[in-house]
Amino acid sequence: MAGSALSAEELKRKIDAVRRFLSVSLSIANAHTVDFYTRGVWGLFMAVSPEEVLRAVSSAADRAGESEVSEDESFGFCNVTRKLVDVEALLRATRAHSLPGLGVFNTCSKPLVPDEFMNSKKAHEVPAMSEVVASLAKCCGVKQVIDVGSGKGYLCSFLSMQYDLQVFGIDCSSINTHGAQERNRKLKKFSRAYQRHSKAMKNQDASPKDTDIETKEDERTSQPHTDSSDLDGRGVEESENERNTSVESLFAASSELVTDNFSVSNGPDSADADSENSFFAALSADIVEQASPRVPPNELSVEERERRKRDNLERKARNGRGNTDSSTLFSPLTSYVTAETELRTLITELEDAVMVGLHTCGDLAPSTLRMFVAKPELQAVCSVGCCYHLLSEQFDQDGHECEDGVYGFPMSQYLREQACFCGRNARMSACLALERVSVGGGLPMESLFYRAVLHVILRDHYDAHKSEKRVGNVYSKASSFVDYVRRALRKLDLDESKLSDSDIQSYHDLYSPRMNEMVAFNMLKVTLAPCIEGLILLDRLCYLKEQESISYSALVQLFNPLLSPRCYAVVGIKKHGAS
Repeated sequence: MAGSALSAEELKRKIDAVRRFLSVSLSIANAHTVDFYTRGVWGLFMAVSPEEVLRAVSSAADRAGESEVSEDESFGFCNVTRKLVDVEALLRATRAHSLPGLGVFNTCSKPLVPDEFMNSKKAHEVPAMSEVVASLAKCCGVKQVIDVGSGKGYLCSFLSMQYDLQVFGIDCSSINTHGAQERNRKLKKFSRAYQRHSKAMKNQDASPKDTDIETKEDERTSQPHTDSSDLDGRGVEESENERNTSVESLFAASSELVTDNFSVSNGPDSADADSENSFFAALSADIVEQASPRVPPNELSVEERERRKRDNLERKARNGRGNTDSSTLFSPLTSYVTAETELRTLITELEDAVMVGLHTCGDLAPSTLRMFVAKPELQAVCSVGCCYHLLSEQFDQDGHECEDGVYGFPMSQYLREQACFCGRNARMSACLALERVSVGGGLPMESLFYRAVLHVILRDHYDAHKSEKRVGNVYSKASSFVDYVRRALRKLDLDESKLSDSDIQSYHDLYSPRMNEMVAFNMLKVTLAPCIEGLILLDRLCYLKEQESISYSALVQLFNPLLSPRCYAVVGIKKHGAS
């Protein structure tokens, strides 16, 4: 996979290239849509027409392979006015400074039908990430996984049932952990039937050749274990290289993994694809969350009440004895964790483990990486972050100061020394999904337009456009622009009687011809999104490469961005015996 063996110096050069580009273009991403008309945003940044921008963006997909950048590196902006004068040059630069354009990733080669990307999202993410996590666990010789921000426990359940790993799912919400426990209980019933069927199919399909391979595997695994203390320096280095090579070989095939969303290999139990699809179907919320009708206790027979009481007592007794059969392979825990959290206090039976996070919000993703570096029991990490707008930034003048002085961005010493920052609006832009918009996913333009025009009304009639109060989700309840404004005024505790319906409608009519400016501007924000996300992720990778205890680190594209826009994982493995 491109970029898997990226050296620290090569990585820094790529970071510098992205920063040079964003130093010119980031102002577009940091412009707030709410202020679009009150501040005259289009005139501040653009020396081209909205129609020219929209034409260039709509045809950009036909030139997706282009990545050349002009020698003067103005990236389409006038050096004097700092306004955009060449849309094509900007779009070429955005492609060149995204992660695929930098040569860090392989991209998906199989297009998907746009209508598919919501209902199959989890079915795509969980098996794909589980395969990587299971491979990391095997590579490091561990049987435990810690899932930070485990949510509803889909990944935990899949890892424990498909790969026989002991998984501890940690989430700060007790509602999530209790729900995950109940969901896992229901899945176990299905899992038993699935495992019996899978075993029967494998017995039917077994051949003499397969038997020979299994015998050789058994012979290999039965060889005496060589302790690391018995190896000389060269032996340790060779062992480390083998460990890293095995991981690189896994990621070398990642392009195959992301191009076929429904044929992902799931380890040794993937012989029967239909059975596997049936198993994963049980993860769907509309199946596993349908509880059977509850019978009121007073309607139960005496025998049933006694039976349930015995079952509860037996289950508590088993759990109290620390039973480690398949029913306890997944343990949901409720806790707020940071890099300072003592994991062994939280998990008494903790051994060496792999730490994972699937779409961990805001600062939880960098905290996951910091925990990995700080805790000797954590041997590998696979972290997929999201919600970049919730990241804390150390050098953002408008940001909030962290009480503990630990910020989500930047993480690396390299970018901290340069006082690098993005800004909240730019991080909001990084959350936009270019791939989905490119296939017609669209943006909620009418709601953004309504909010921007409302801001003009607040400025003209209420002097309240700088209010700290939030309008919230008024648009979804409004039947028209007039209704939207009146609902917003009431929510802001402003006197709506100052304006008639015709007064309000006149603002809509005045700015409607300029709505294409907002559409074009937001499309440029979307094209910049991969570059901003790339800087954040490259910073996290750089942080790992700065640690002496890490033997291998890489960015890996796990998911198809149409199905899952936040598709990149930061992966790291510690040196053998590192503490």
